[in-house]
Amino acid sequence: MGLIHYLALSAVLFTIGVAGVLTRRNAIILFMSVELMLNSVNLTFIAFSAFSNNPAGQIYAFFVIAVAAAEVAVGLAIIVTVYRNRGSINIDDIHLLKG
Repeated sequence: MGLIHYLALSAVLFTIGVAGVLTRRNAIILFMSVELMLNSVNLTFIAFSAFSNNPAGQIYAFFVIAVAAAEVAVGLAIIVTVYRNRGSINIDDIHLLKG
C-alpha cells in the first residue's frame, strides 16, 4: 500500500467524523466523532512519518493520543454530571452556560 491509500483512508475517516459532529445531537456520539477525527489525523501523521523516515509524526501522534485521552476523561465527567442533573445528554437541551 502506498501513501495515497493511507491518506485516502484518513480523509474518509475524517469526513465521517465531521458528518457525525454536524448531524448528531447525542453528546456521546459527538465525542466518538471527535475521536474518529483525531485518529484520522494520527493516521496521517504516522503515514507521513513512515514514508519520510522521520519520527516527528509518531511523536505528534503520541501527543494527539494524550490530548484525546484527557478530552475523553473531562468530557465524560461533564456528560455524566449533566445527565444526572438534566436526565438527557442531547446537546440541544444543554444550555447551562447561556446568559
